[in-house]
Amino acid sequence: MGDVARTHGDGSPLAEALARLGDRWTLQVIEALLAGPRRFTELLDGLPGLAPSILTQRLRALERDGVVVARPYQERPPRFSYQLTTAGHDLAGALRLLAHWGANRVGGVVEPPRHAPCGTPLEVRWYCPACGRVVDDADQGDVHHV
Repeated sequence: MGDVARTHGDGSPLAEALARLGDRWTLQVIEALLAGPRRFTELLDGLPGLAPSILTQRLRALERDGVVVARPYQERPPRFSYQLTTAGHDLAGALRLLAHWGANRVGGVVEPPRHAPCGTPLEVRWYCPACGRVVDDADQGDVHHV
């Protein structure tokens, strides 16, 4: 893992994430798999413009990184269904934030997700469970990645 970060950035957590996921198609493949397992052709059909060779490369890289697992559903010829691992599902929140940010940049304001029981728009905040404090922009100097 460390070699990837040193090769592609400054070793920061963001550089590490971007080295593994920061290309045009990888996050879109992960997003497509959030709904559940998909076969190769289903992924290609759901991602117009993605070449089969690029999809193969992205799926193999995601498997190496433990984000996706391939499960065989046919032996001859070998065919696989792809699904997210727990690590892959952990990216769901980040993808939602990026999608919301992107949607607000094209065509105006997009409604944030709402809490179904009361209808209140949801907000994302960092929270320290040890001291019970919400960390906001003013506290960013107190945030350290280990």
